[in-house]
Amino acid sequence: MKAAVITASDSGYQGKREDKSGPLAARRLIEAGYEVTERRLLPDDRGRLAEALRELADGGEVQLILTTGGTGFSPRDWTPEATMDVVERPAPGIAEAMRAYSMKITGRAMLSRAAAGIRGRTLIVNLPGSPKAVGECLDCILPELSHGLRILTGEEQDCAGKADCARREGSE
Repeated sequence: MKAAVITASDSGYQGKREDKSGPLAARRLIEAGYEVTERRLLPDDRGRLAEALRELADGGEVQLILTTGGTGFSPRDWTPEATMDVVERPAPGIAEAMRAYSMKITGRAMLSRAAAGIRGRTLIVNLPGSPKAVGECLDCILPELSHGLRILTGEEQDCAGKADCARREGSE
């Protein structure tokens, strides 16, 4: 599977702060067997983020886009809104799972406004901006994402269990 990582950070985009979350997300994806074909560092701008998400998803080259940053309460945090501007089908369970997992670590996880959804055959998932939180959220979702992506791309059927899949395929 191919993936892209977008970091939303005004200070990172302006060269005032090093982006540590984007490289961490890319490294974790590579370790999990994904090919990271693109990394972008953009300002916290809803329109620009939505444009980049649209471009990457509609290009058909990536099955997964992870964003980092822009999910908090700051007046410049617009990543979830940019994501929902472009997704065709929301996937709220992913963000809910990340928040529930992170709540075991810090109560501040409830302040995350992260979203997730599908555009075409691409899944878009918002991650927080801090490297620590990115790592925690990826610990939560990476083990299950490949299954969902295989279903999304048609490589695998969505069956309740192996016996159910076997019955559907007539191989039992």
